Amino acid sequence: MTCYDRRDLGLLLLRLGTGGVLAAHGAQKLFGWFGGAGIEGTGQFMESVGYRPGKVSATASGLAEWGGGTLLALGLATPAAGAAAAGGMAGAATVHAPSGFFAQEGGYEYAATLGLAATGIAVAGPGRLSLDHVLGHRLDRGWMVPVALGVAAAGTAVVVGMRNRRMRQEAETGGRDAQLAGQEALFEE
Repeated sequence: MTCYDRRDLGLLLLRLGTGGVLAAHGAQKLFGWFGGAGIEGTGQFMESVGYRPGKVSATASGLAEWGGGTLLALGLATPAAGAAAAGGMAGAATVHAPSGFFAQEGGYEYAATLGLAATGIAVAGPGRLSLDHVLGHRLDRGWMVPVALGVAAAGTAVVVGMRNRRMRQEAETGGRDAQLAGQEALFEE
């Protein structure tokens, strides 16, 4: 009989807590559960913060959180689960970054904490109280950690980069439109 140690119990608690919170947030986006807006409402929000198309962005974000969180809680495909959740949280942190660090001011603290916890679990592994352990770590090999985190980082960089470029262009266009409107008002007087 195998004796579980403090590390296994600690990883189980960390996986259940982090994965459960992520899965709940993803369920809000995907299914409208727990007072969430579902795909339609989340898609509208995503559009408003520069992630377009909104419904596609809502689906991707919801799957990263719900799927990644559920898999983290189960300790299954831990490298991919942690990477997906971390990528989703990096995208969320980008939206909150202009408000600073602290969540009470609308900052990125919460998203960063969940993303770092998911990354830490992906790197440390799920422990022996996990489905990955039961399945002989077929979906949790050492080489999978850098690959999954690298793919998630690259994908997140592309999506966030496109969003940031779009936001800059809209800000420039909005500034030019206001300037032109002001000039037109001068000529009308």
